[in-house]
Amino acid sequence: MKTLTTWNPFRELDQLNASLRSLSRNRGTRGESQWHPAVDVVEDESGYTLVVDLPRVDKEHVNLTFTDSVLVIEGERTAEEKKEGATTHLTERAYGKFVRSFRLPEDANGEAIEANFRDGVLTVTVPKKEESKPKSIEIKVD
Repeated sequence: MKTLTTWNPFRELDQLNASLRSLSRNRGTRGESQWHPAVDVVEDESGYTLVVDLPRVDKEHVNLTFTDSVLVIEGERTAEEKKEGATTHLTERAYGKFVRSFRLPEDANGEAIEANFRDGVLTVTVPKKEESKPKSIEIKVD
């Protein structure tokens, strides 16, 4: 008996995308892999918050720039020095340079961006422009 399944082209695209990311993650220069830190982007009525996981990255190795409505987060995670006489049996963590770019909406106030780095997590707060924030309108009774 054959089982009938629904074809989902997006599932195949997701699988292809994951395969391509896996390949690109492992193609670095000078023995380093390229990596892309995980990012969450959340919007509320006051603005946008980007939370970036940067474990084992020093604050000094992270740069944040904003130009033409594009927020760019770039940096580098360096590999630990190998101990003399030690044998590495497995390395799964990626090292090397990374760049993440985010085009911010028109209502984002790029002049008031704030960033905080704590415990390997970078939190970037981008407030909305005052004119784009929702305003409460009183309803009068006649």
